[in-house]
Amino acid sequence: MLITSTEIAVWTTPAGVPERLFWDGARYLVTDTPTPLEPNVSFVTHPPAATPAWRFQATAADGRSFVFDIRLDTARGRWQLLRAYE
Repeated sequence: MLITSTEIAVWTTPAGVPERLFWDGARYLVTDTPTPLEPNVSFVTHPPAATPAWRFQATAADGRSFVFDIRLDTARGRWQLLRAYE
């Protein structure tokens, strides 16, 4: 099942790597090594500035696990959920 939403709360390490998040009424702990998502480079001569984006698995206390794709909206200073895969 593919789930999409908008804003989520994300806690990161001092280096900016996701450690846990709050989404859809539940707290999730990252349970694998987050992988940086590559920026969408559709502009060959002027690529967009790098925006922190990650893919990782996270698990709630009740055992539900999802793979999350998230990106920081730097203009608003908030994390966005791009996709969650069950």
